[in-house]
Amino acid sequence: MEKLFHLLYECMLKGQDAVLVTVVASSGSTPRGAGARMLVTSAGRIWGTVGGGAVEHHSESVAAEVLRSKKPRLEYFRLRENEIQDLGMICGGDVNVQFQYISAGDEQKLVLFRQIGALYQTKEEFWLVSEISEDGEGGMAVCRRSGAITGISLPAAVLEGLQKKPVQIEAQGRKFYCENMQQQGRVYIFGGGHVSQALVPALAAVDFRCVVLEDREEFSRAELFPGAEEVLLIENSHIADYVTIDALDYVCIMTRGHKDDLAVQAQVLKTSAAYIGVIGSRHKKAGVFAKLKEQGFTDADLDRITTPIGLAIGAETPAEIAVSITAQLIQHRAGRY
Repeated sequence: MEKLFHLLYECMLKGQDAVLVTVVASSGSTPRGAGARMLVTSAGRIWGTVGGGAVEHHSESVAAEVLRSKKPRLEYFRLRENEIQDLGMICGGDVNVQFQYISAGDEQKLVLFRQIGALYQTKEEFWLVSEISEDGEGGMAVCRRSGAITGISLPAAVLEGLQKKPVQIEAQGRKFYCENMQQQGRVYIFGGGHVSQALVPALAAVDFRCVVLEDREEFSRAELFPGAEEVLLIENSHIADYVTIDALDYVCIMTRGHKDDLAVQAQVLKTSAAYIGVIGSRHKKAGVFAKLKEQGFTDADLDRITTPIGLAIGAETPAEIAVSITAQLIQHRAGRY
């Protein structure tokens, strides 16, 4: 999404009006497609998708009308089965799409999009809140859980109702669509080998923020890990010198050998990490766990470790293992929120 808001900001600086198209809900519940977005200008769709097919085609036509009328609107689509699948929805047959008119001369939104860019750079958690009231003007606000940063004023009930997943909130006779644009919590990946190189882009594609930590210079090059937030050259025996792992973070341990895996596990178990996964066989697990017990760790401590890491899908290649790990982290994240 960072690229979307960068493009919006650039369009405004160039004097180009735009329409931000957002899937905001399905009837009855929030769909998997909530948060799907595309950006439309006089040149047509220039970024993103709302699922393809008939819905997207019609949405592009509506966006063109909104550009001409300069009036935001909300459209309700009753979908056929194939269109539901296009949007990735698993329930409901309707979808609501918001069309926000973005005038190049709107100074408030220019400030808002500039602020969004700054928040992406500082890696702070933030929400984008859009008013979707029938008689609203499509106002927007950027906020932290503690309060609005810039944009329209928000009722206190909106800030109190913010969630990790997209949600609609009604307050003071107004309706708002709220979406977390950048969550806290990172995936710390220890080891920069072939599995890690496949894992980072897979995790980044589903909005995990990845930090790679490696003690070999040749495996700690940023270009090996597209999508990584950071790549660090470290000493595995002193990881606290480089990162602070807290209760919102995930840890994946896949260093070059048992000795390094053991050293990292012993340190990570002393943190409040939400998830600790270690690559390797069940035979390796028994040996490493025995050594950890010798260091004073209890069965309760060791129960925090998932090993072998990843869902049991018969994965063999680095790419397949990356898929199994990504699936397991998605499963864990869904359970948390």
